[in-house]
Amino acid sequence: MADRILITGANRGIGLEMTRQAAAAGHQVTAACRKPDKADELNALAADSGGRITVIGMEVRNEDSVRAAAAHVGGLDLVVCNAGTLNARGGLTDPSHTPENIAESLMTNIAGVFFTARHFAGHLKGSAAPRIAVISSQMGSSERAGTTAPIYRATKAAATNLARSMALELADDGIAVGAYHPGWVQTDMGGAEAAITVEESAEGLLQRFAALGPATSGVFETYQGEEMPF
Repeated sequence: MADRILITGANRGIGLEMTRQAAAAGHQVTAACRKPDKADELNALAADSGGRITVIGMEVRNEDSVRAAAAHVGGLDLVVCNAGTLNARGGLTDPSHTPENIAESLMTNIAGVFFTARHFAGHLKGSAAPRIAVISSQMGSSERAGTTAPIYRATKAAATNLARSMALELADDGIAVGAYHPGWVQTDMGGAEAAITVEESAEGLLQRFAALGPATSGVFETYQGEEMPF
């Protein structure tokens, strides 16, 4: 059965590939990104999708933008909170950890998930299988702490925690929520030396989203379905 899917951060990387694969599988995808007029690859994909991909503008850090986008989107079965940023990779002494970069990370990786869920959860209530998927990371696992990118790690830990909280809050509405580690992926963020291709990650993630339901709500797992430690 075809799903109606919203994917944030759909203009590049894993978001773009999930959009591609979901549409190819016959799903209807609303592909959200900050600057749709500059999303050339996404727009080309939408043009060739036979109407299965609709591109919309949405800045997840700005609640007014999310609210406005939600007002123009219909019913959904799956919301994928994929938009994220990694803007400083070093430790405490990395000069890239500026107040501006920290604020951008917090607002994108945490508040962006919150605002997206807040304004699109209602769109899921008519679905037979309503789900919210939060793209987190193993870097947010407290049991896998490291010395690199501490702000990014903290934001992903918070996003996972937020997913667990939402799983409890939305349970009475039948909405399942999961957090997912996409793997170390060959994207602009992951780098060319990463372990898996974006195609492998997207395929695995979409399979995990399809398996998400009330019995597994609150899960934190990898794109291959392996349990992740919190």
